[in-house]
Amino acid sequence: MLKVSQLYIYPIKSLGGIAINKANVTERGFEYDRRWMLVDPNNLFISQREVPKMAMMNVQITDKGIIVSYPVKNSVFTIPFEPLKNEFAEVTIWDDTCKGQFVSNDADEWFSNMLEIWCRLVYMPDETARITDQRYTPPDSITSFSDAYPFLIIGQSSLDDLNKHLNQSLPMNRFRPNIVFTGGTPFQEDAMHTFTICNITFYGVKLCARCVITTIDQATSTKGKEPLKTLARYRFRDNKILFGQNLVHKGMGEITVGDNLTVLEINHDDRFLINAGQLSDQ
Repeated sequence: MLKVSQLYIYPIKSLGGIAINKANVTERGFEYDRRWMLVDPNNLFISQREVPKMAMMNVQITDKGIIVSYPVKNSVFTIPFEPLKNEFAEVTIWDDTCKGQFVSNDADEWFSNMLEIWCRLVYMPDETARITDQRYTPPDSITSFSDAYPFLIIGQSSLDDLNKHLNQSLPMNRFRPNIVFTGGTPFQEDAMHTFTICNITFYGVKLCARCVITTIDQATSTKGKEPLKTLARYRFRDNKILFGQNLVHKGMGEITVGDNLTVLEINHDDRFLINAGQLSDQ
């Protein structure tokens, strides 16, 4: 039996994640997930790819707002749930452009000082509907400031399988999933076409291509070669290293750690079937 074992949200794109016991599923993903984002002077998104130290910024959700702490400089800042500025701009995430709302001058100054780069904090207002990649998803599917899709799922067995091939085991936070499940076989999520959790239907639409963020220690921001070096030996296809499944969904409600995950349909498309057995000698 497959069960939800971990749930995560990442309120500010590319900052630290929050492990939660319950998650409210909204039309664009988990509530609070990547509704905020840092941008550069050209309003282009900033991530750990360029600024690894973002990993060490810890995030909490409180009644008063989003609290961000940066132990490196022993500093804390509170972000209000509602932006203080009535200033909007078109912001860019990869190939997408959508409207964001600047939060406050104080937020811009704090993040710029902490990260030692010029940046501004933007919020995705409710009226912004960022459409997911229409090559893979239904036309009414939207997401937040995520890379491309509202959810990422990874099976615990997949990470366990990877760790067997590594000299040092890696934690799940290297891969920044939203949903983790137990009870399955390694890479079972690859072929999950349709499944349900608490009467909410999820659809596996595209295997997740991994980048250098997976090589960044989320506690120290130091970079290494793993897991990409090892994954490239048995999770490589079309010049991409694949680990995890991107999801869209139908329905809203709440899911909880411990909920059953019921697979309704398996995807037999070759794009979703990757040899998860022996490593190559490359």
